[in-house]
Amino acid sequence: MTTDAERCLIVEDTETDRAMMRRIVTCQCEGQNFIFAKSLREAREILKTRAIFFIFLDNTLPDGRGADFVAELAAHPEWKHLPVVIVSDWPSPFLYAKAKACNVLEIWTKNDFKGPEILRVLGAKSRAF
Repeated sequence: MTTDAERCLIVEDTETDRAMMRRIVTCQCEGQNFIFAKSLREAREILKTRAIFFIFLDNTLPDGRGADFVAELAAHPEWKHLPVVIVSDWPSPFLYAKAKACNVLEIWTKNDFKGPEILRVLGAKSRAF
């Protein structure tokens, strides 16, 4: 179980996908705290002001690509150890190459975003540190 200070950040710009993700985490991930951001700008602000321990990141956002943002995270002294799962409807070979270079844990399609998978990567994260 996480404390109030430990939160997962979900970065997703599409309202219907955010609603689906919110429904899944509310019903299937009891005891976890999730915060939603609609853009990379909003994600950066949350990272500056809140304690985040895990990120689920869409690749196509209105202000940039998740694959580029993971490189930014990897270069940041406070954010470089944050585990990330990229959740994208259209994963490409380019996305996989960039993600691998930045130590992204996994790349999922939106259909892979399910309670058991979320809890599995969150559990793997806690065992890794």
